Amino acid sequence: MNSSLSIIQQIDAILPQTQCGLCGHRDGCLPYAKAIVEGEDANKCVPGGQPVADALAELLHRNKLIAEPSVWPIQSDGRPQRMKAVIREDECIGCTKCISACPVDAIIGSGKLMHTILTDLCTGCELCIAPCPVDCIDLVEDIQPIPNNEQRLLEQNDLRSRYYAHIQREEKQRIHRKGPVVRAEIDTELFAQITQNSQSLPTIEIVEAPQKKPIVTDAKTTIELAKLRTQIKKLEKQLSVRADQNKQDQLDHLLRQLSVLQGESE
Repeated sequence: MNSSLSIIQQIDAILPQTQCGLCGHRDGCLPYAKAIVEGEDANKCVPGGQPVADALAELLHRNKLIAEPSVWPIQSDGRPQRMKAVIREDECIGCTKCISACPVDAIIGSGKLMHTILTDLCTGCELCIAPCPVDCIDLVEDIQPIPNNEQRLLEQNDLRSRYYAHIQREEKQRIHRKGPVVRAEIDTELFAQITQNSQSLPTIEIVEAPQKKPIVTDAKTTIELAKLRTQIKKLEKQLSVRADQNKQDQLDHLLRQLSVLQGESE
């Protein structure tokens, strides 16, 4: 492991792993750690507050800066109030948009069915709120005792692993995904580099889209293909209204012609 990756990991170990993007890096804590190594200010972690800003300044031998302010009150440990998201379940329409937005997979549910948030896993990142089309997600104060340093470290390690597992799944689904992407594009290569040197994190592998063989056709073949596809669509539409064996036979014949013509053009 080179020295750059090593210091990135040391910085990432201090960050709270909420993956909230409030630092300006919407794909999580690790990209912010990389940006800090590249010269970005180390006081932008809002949920980490002043303790994280000071710890990073000490690690990097930089001047201490005032942490970016939070909208939530500061707790006795110097960090902003911890928050949890909750769904008003009777208003949920089951759109699943919050599920894909959650970086640590703390939301469960299925399409057109009620969703719920596993509050023990919720980081209070707020990323599920904006995608909700019916505005049925609220933030409430975390009533659990403030964790000590040992508990916080265990929590951060667990959240980091959950986020890496989330990225791993997203990467596998990326080339097959249809529709809009709710979360920001993720620097998967950076996360993959880190997992190559770690035995405690889920391994992330870059999934390459299969290369499609280019189809080269001459003008005559292109016209023939277009005619066949038009005839096929017309017959399929007619057969969807009423069954007709003669038309079905015609359709089968045209499909065979199309297959042969496409094969010749490859």
